[in-house]
Amino acid sequence: MISVLGLGFVGLTTATGFSEKGFKVYGFDIDEIKLKNLENNIIPFYEKGLQETFEKNLNNNLFLTDSIYEAVKNSKIIFICVGTPSDENGVADLKYINSAIEDILKNVSKSDKKIIVIKSTIPPSTTEKIIKPFIENQGFNVDEDIYLVNNPEFLREGFALNDFIYPDRIVVGTNNEYSKEFLNRIYEKFNAPIHFVNLNTGEFIKYLSNTLLSTLISFSNEMAMIADNIGGIDIKSSFNILHEDKRWFGSPAPMTSYVFPGCGFGGYCLPKDTQALVGKALEFNYNANILNEVMHVNNEIKGHWIEKITNNIGEDENITILGLSFKPNSDDVRDSPALNIINMLLEKGYNNIIAYDPLSNDVFDKIYKLPISYASSIKEATEQSKYIIIVTGWDEFKDKQHLFKEKIIFDLRYIL
Repeated sequence: MISVLGLGFVGLTTATGFSEKGFKVYGFDIDEIKLKNLENNIIPFYEKGLQETFEKNLNNNLFLTDSIYEAVKNSKIIFICVGTPSDENGVADLKYINSAIEDILKNVSKSDKKIIVIKSTIPPSTTEKIIKPFIENQGFNVDEDIYLVNNPEFLREGFALNDFIYPDRIVVGTNNEYSKEFLNRIYEKFNAPIHFVNLNTGEFIKYLSNTLLSTLISFSNEMAMIADNIGGIDIKSSFNILHEDKRWFGSPAPMTSYVFPGCGFGGYCLPKDTQALVGKALEFNYNANILNEVMHVNNEIKGHWIEKITNNIGEDENITILGLSFKPNSDDVRDSPALNIINMLLEKGYNNIIAYDPLSNDVFDKIYKLPISYASSIKEATEQSKYIIIVTGWDEFKDKQHLFKEKIIFDLRYIL
């Protein structure tokens, strides 16, 4: 039996994915309203295929509980999938992980030999230097009474369930053979390479992946800004030709979507994890200049686009914003570039803004409550303005280019 503590984006995907693979899974969350909604098949976010798979497994292989005792006592392996937000200094806040661990330890004895698997994203050295001492200060010997593992997730929003069930690789950070044996038994069902590494390496691989992606995006945006300032350069063609380099091809090698200019990265992972690694490096007396510059360029590119837009549009004109989620195929609007773009326009006196997103209109309005209007379709959105700003690269925008005739387009994602 497996337990998953925390039923947000990662936790619910993890619990549903394991149950789909045939494991008996307990899902626990401290949020009683969330649990009640889940019991009624109400999932608080959109992920392709998750709703149907969740409903299929609920009360068959997947059991929800508001009892931490029940979840912990009935499982050998406990996955912690709680949030690790950044504090004001960019350092990962571990309060939710610490709280989950405290709750686990209150409900186990040393002879139970439980395996705690941290799936939450935490900077390198956190398990070894912070979480392990935290457990041992409460009277448990790690790797004797309690076994500690980190198991980073590599889930793309919009494809999370598929990524979980059909992973390209599985990383397990552990310092002991006992937990290695159990995790190998679980993950052998997934028919993917399983990489057993030490704790620090397991954490580092997650950040290695995310900081590479964030670096590639900002590199491309910097090059696009250089090209814009030089002038006479076809930016879209330049990057498309770059992608013909044979080193991009192979399996797996789907990196081209990240090495392409746009208006900056957003969402929950890339900004948070890049900043967290900067903070962690400083703890070890190293100033991560490149990663600092990645964040700087990610902010700078938005101002660059705003300058281009405001140089060509009067303040009294209607402006249509297409795309509010931080990426296509997701309704996640956390740290979305659209929020920055719209706020910067509002600050400059542009008060006639119409927005449209295939999934995110309601959630964007509910969270940010900006003084803008929303269109219910791309047709309605484009009819209301001569000026179109594409912020998120939804396929719908590419497929309905006929609606852009006689419009002035600012294609912030170079999708057209």
